[in-house]
Amino acid sequence: MTFRALITVAEGIDDLQSVTLIDVLRRAEVEVLVASIESRRMLTCARGTRLTADGMLVDVLAQDFDLIVLPGGAVGAQHLGAHQPLLQRVKDQAAAGRLFAAIAEAPALALQAFGVLRQRRMTCLPSVSHHLSGCHFIDQPVVVDGNCITAQGSGAALLFALTLVEQMCGKGRRSAVAAQMLV
Repeated sequence: MTFRALITVAEGIDDLQSVTLIDVLRRAEVEVLVASIESRRMLTCARGTRLTADGMLVDVLAQDFDLIVLPGGAVGAQHLGAHQPLLQRVKDQAAAGRLFAAIAEAPALALQAFGVLRQRRMTCLPSVSHHLSGCHFIDQPVVVDGNCITAQGSGAALLFALTLVEQMCGKGRRSAVAAQMLV
């Protein structure tokens, strides 16, 4: 079975988190679509890395994905959190019981704004946890609560990506990818 993941990107997203997510999911043979919420495919990440998205979010909103992921980065997460079509798409994903995930600032600045964290255990970059309400902040690198997976920051990016592989593809695929990467 082929699994599909949508990674949403915006100007100012975190470089390390974005590339780690794309790389690890593709190593797991997940079909990854990197979609820009901006009016262009080429974006500049928080630390200057240039990233070219595969396509535009508006062109794939009606497609089904097994997983939707939002990288962090303060500016990028704010852009993601303010994007109304993405808000509705993530709400629909959550309501359908399909996986959705975010790392660093994105849980607090995007998922919180989307209203999909209510009564959930979750984590985010501790410095933005004051934006949270109606959910249970857990001070751990990665937290899985049903179909919601969250992580604290760039230091947890590899663990987060491997957890996404496990949640979508199973422990065997996670172990194979981790072994390939000597993790």
